[in-house]
Amino acid sequence: MAFSAQADSLPSFIKIPEDQTGISGGVASFVCQAVGEPKPGITWMKKGKKVSSQRFEVIEFDDGSGSVLRIQPLRTHRDEAIYECTATNSIGEINTSAKLTVLEEDQIPHGFPTIDMGPQLKVVERLRTATMLCAASGDPDPEISWFKDFLPVDINGSNGRIKQLRSGALQIESSEESDQGKYECVAMNSVGTRYSAPANLYVRVRRVPPRFSVPPTNHEVMAGGSVNLTCMAVGAPMPYVKWMAGEVDLTKEDEMPIGHNVLELTDIRQSANYTCVAMSSLGVIESTAQVSVKGLPKPPTSLTVTETTATSVTLTWDSGSPGPVSYYVIQYRAKASDSGFQELDGVATTRYSIGGLSPYSEYEFRVVAVNNIGRGPPSNPVEAHTGEQAPSSPPILVRARMLSASTMLVQWEPPEEPNGQIRGYRIYYTSDLDAPLSAWQKHNTDDSLLTTISGLTPDITYSLRVLGFTSAGDGPPSDVLQVKTQQGVPAQPSSFKAEAVLDTQILLTWLWPVQDPISKYELMYWEANSDDKIHVTFAPAGSYVVEGLKPDTLYKFSLAARTEDGLGTYTQPIEARTAQSSVPRPSFQLIQQAPSPCPSGGFVADDRPMFL
Repeated sequence: MAFSAQADSLPSFIKIPEDQTGISGGVASFVCQAVGEPKPGITWMKKGKKVSSQRFEVIEFDDGSGSVLRIQPLRTHRDEAIYECTATNSIGEINTSAKLTVLEEDQIPHGFPTIDMGPQLKVVERLRTATMLCAASGDPDPEISWFKDFLPVDINGSNGRIKQLRSGALQIESSEESDQGKYECVAMNSVGTRYSAPANLYVRVRRVPPRFSVPPTNHEVMAGGSVNLTCMAVGAPMPYVKWMAGEVDLTKEDEMPIGHNVLELTDIRQSANYTCVAMSSLGVIESTAQVSVKGLPKPPTSLTVTETTATSVTLTWDSGSPGPVSYYVIQYRAKASDSGFQELDGVATTRYSIGGLSPYSEYEFRVVAVNNIGRGPPSNPVEAHTGEQAPSSPPILVRARMLSASTMLVQWEPPEEPNGQIRGYRIYYTSDLDAPLSAWQKHNTDDSLLTTISGLTPDITYSLRVLGFTSAGDGPPSDVLQVKTQQGVPAQPSSFKAEAVLDTQILLTWLWPVQDPISKYELMYWEANSDDKIHVTFAPAGSYVVEGLKPDTLYKFSLAARTEDGLGTYTQPIEARTAQSSVPRPSFQLIQQAPSPCPSGGFVADDRPMFL
């Protein structure tokens, strides 16, 4: 009998960290891998001490061969150091190190890599090809590499399934669920290293949604009769099956069978619809059976939509019953709504106009006949689409920044109540806020959500408003947003709101201006019946709590953002009243990152939206 054993050996590095130059606020990653017998452990040291910080993260390789030291966000001076990787086993230890240099934005030298196009969120079906795009520039031309879930992508270990294209893009063939994760592309040259924003890749596994193998069928019974309704459904996973009468569940949730359900009906006195519902994680389907009691009216026929406006639909139909009909009931609902049918009772004719509908919406209609015995089953439904109106709300999240001293970039999101298809937008702007809107300059654009306005006068304050329009007309304009025509100076914070938190505190929230990094915010507030204004500055944030206020007192607030290039325009004052001191104090929690203390007596929380 022969056997062999691998001899113990000192660790040796198979991948060592490389010197890097990063940007303040950016990312740096050092990779260190080693082999040996026994398998060595990897530790990271900075200035002779084991690294420990909320911004420092050590990510282990799945095979235990080493780890990645990731630092994010980088801080100038604080993070500049020599970082040492130590590989240790029972035989001994070895060391290697790399230097990290961190530059401020204004120190970035010529040729430093720039990510021209980073990866975007992508969903791909399993076994299909996924391509994560990346393009970068610099001098010299940077080399592009990829990280997945903060570990370098092992292209060589994928048996050719994962390739990096000449453009820098990462191509993943025959995608598996294991390929799902957060991807970053990294551009590096001799000048420095820059990371893209991360983007998630989701791999969707094809499954079979539910379908009816035996749908329920219609039945006619005599008054007082009985019937069994059978419903069967299949899918992967197999669906649960239940019965409903209108909005009422007839199957208990804890007794819901899988695949097959029989509804036993006895002593039937009136016609009704019974709906079989099959549901799984992949969807919900419905099929309805009519149980008709003989002698009740038949469903009306030839239901037709003859006329539509933005808020009304006109229907006509035939009786469908040989006997007399006392009246009709019109049932209707918006298809986009989860609620049941609304009813119009007592309709005496076979033509009727339903008003009070929402513009540019899809509706479903059906008609029920009623005689002296009772209510019959509904007609087959018809659908109608109401016409357009002008938008009833303005575009939201309007924001702007200066591309140069005379060119402004404006962005927005569509109105919440468009009442139709938005055909385009009008941007009104002026340097005279008191002038009527009709006297403002106007810039038209298509249905895109951003535009540039050129030829502005430098070093003055412009006011701008944005409205959307449909084929039916213009909607209302947005609130005034003011911008200084000075490059680098931020616009007003938008969506500035105030809300009482306690009897001595008011929470302020806003959206960040679309601008280069904000250096700080400047807040003025005062009692509504006083001219004594209090001035507060604080670090960049998306909210701020003003403390030490008087109970049951009306305050006014005005906010401006500042960059290194100057102070932006203050918002128009908003008002909020503190709670009465006798009211019990509610619990309050910011759903944001952990707050940091602010020397002005409040606190801030980082809630920064991501805009272009």
